[in-house]
Amino acid sequence: MPHVRVTRNLQRHVTCPPQDVAGDTVRAALDAYFELAPDARGYVLDEHGGLRKHMAVFVNGTLIGDRSTLSDPIDERDTIDIMQALSGG
Repeated sequence: MPHVRVTRNLQRHVTCPPQDVAGDTVRAALDAYFELAPDARGYVLDEHGGLRKHMAVFVNGTLIGDRSTLSDPIDERDTIDIMQALSGG
């Protein structure tokens, strides 16, 4: 099962422990994760279900390509990391 991890800075605001979840796309895995950690959904996804601009999702250390529908394929051995995106100069 894919493993979902959330950075500690987000864990300070909502309960979102690491979890193994089912899914063959980032969307499916995150939907399963948010069933276990529902308060995290609003921090990570916007009102249309896409990734919020200030969030980043990586699969095995690689930034996902589809921020809107989260259709990137995943495998049961993958690790999904959710973190706040940083910007600045």
